[in-house]
Amino acid sequence: MSDKQTAGSKGFGSKLGFILAAAGSAVGLGNIWRFPYLAAQYGGGFFLLIYIILAVTFGFTLMLTEIAIGRRTGKSVLGAYQAVEKHCAPMGWLAALIPAIILPYYCDIGGWVLKYMTMFVSGQGAVTAHDAAVGDGEPVLFFLSFIGDFGGPTVFFLIFVLLNAVIILLGVQKGIEKVSKLLMPVLAILIVGIAIYTLTLEGAMDGVTYYLLPNFEDFTLEKLFKTVAGACSQLFYSMSIAMGILITYGSYMKKEYSLESSVRQIEIFDTAIAFLAGLIIIPSVFVFSGGDKSALSKGPGLMFITLPQVFETMPAGQIIGAAFFILVTLAALTSSISLMETVVAAIMEKFRLSRTVSCFITFGITIVLGMLSVLGYSVLSDVTILDMQFLDFFDFITNSVMMPILAFLTCILIGWVVKTKYVEEEVLHGEKKFAAKWLYRIMIRFVCPVCMIMILVTPFITDI
Repeated sequence: MSDKQTAGSKGFGSKLGFILAAAGSAVGLGNIWRFPYLAAQYGGGFFLLIYIILAVTFGFTLMLTEIAIGRRTGKSVLGAYQAVEKHCAPMGWLAALIPAIILPYYCDIGGWVLKYMTMFVSGQGAVTAHDAAVGDGEPVLFFLSFIGDFGGPTVFFLIFVLLNAVIILLGVQKGIEKVSKLLMPVLAILIVGIAIYTLTLEGAMDGVTYYLLPNFEDFTLEKLFKTVAGACSQLFYSMSIAMGILITYGSYMKKEYSLESSVRQIEIFDTAIAFLAGLIIIPSVFVFSGGDKSALSKGPGLMFITLPQVFETMPAGQIIGAAFFILVTLAALTSSISLMETVVAAIMEKFRLSRTVSCFITFGITIVLGMLSVLGYSVLSDVTILDMQFLDFFDFITNSVMMPILAFLTCILIGWVVKTKYVEEEVLHGEKKFAAKWLYRIMIRFVCPVCMIMILVTPFITDI
């Protein structure tokens, strides 16, 4: 597949379309769900400061690298790495396998979000904040009751996957680009509006202070190490790094678009959304809990248990809750379509199949693997892998193992094998200069590989 074919027949129709689509892939559950939790866990402003520093260095470097590889080769992830260096075909398979594993369980979580959105939009949001009666046993949390059922999670999972498939079937310009141009501005307006409203709540400024001001009183080297590792890990979630997405979208990017400025704009948009999500969730939970930091719990508890309780106690909480879950649904959808497109593009290129056939194949794979995650909390709840439910295992193996390994190998490939000139030449295509060239060289050759190793070893060090 040539560069002309990539950019012309299936590429993005405008620079804005590319930026919004790439930003949409980056802005997802990681920004709105995981970022506020990590910010709270690692000391609010302390984490925020480190995250922003890493975003403009570490995140910029890896994002630029992947988009440049995609645009220069004009291929999907399966062919792109082999085109860079003929012995690196296994890296392409790893890059294609990652989104194929993430997409099914991500759509499962997307189904949960879709369920909550329908509850709040239909005026039943208060129900999600209370325990649900289950048979003759003790009442359990609504969220646990929902995911522990067979029917509800399955239906919403299937609806969410179907939404993705319809958009992908429409193609790059008519599907992904048009949807991104519509949804991303709506998402931005919603998150800004909710953030402004949150700041008007009595007691919210205590949460804002905790969120924004670094606390160096209990500073230790161990805390610094864990915070840096946590921030690096979050950048994978927030910027779609090492998922094959950026290479795929890069292959759709026209040569006349500035690579460096495009990456900076995507980065700013993505970081701003994550920052605003923290500005919504942390002050809201602070108000609800009376300043109890432990209320900012990890995992689904924050999104699906704590926040509905927060919205119930908040003035106009039903409306704000509906707006919030619409926001989260849009974010989840723009990310999941990029995951599906990456898999579809790889199948199209490798097996020379049409988009329609490739989409149906991806749809089938997603349903089969996704149902393991869906049923992992109900009929398959007793089946675990390494003492983890299917969803947790898929999340661990991709985000904590496969993605850091792929990113590390990519850094070695570009920094030491084909050398940084491979990316620099692509950045300079149609540009007078590469402003961040020296920063890029240092990051891709030395700093980023070290960060990858930190991400890989931190879970084991923490366990020890």
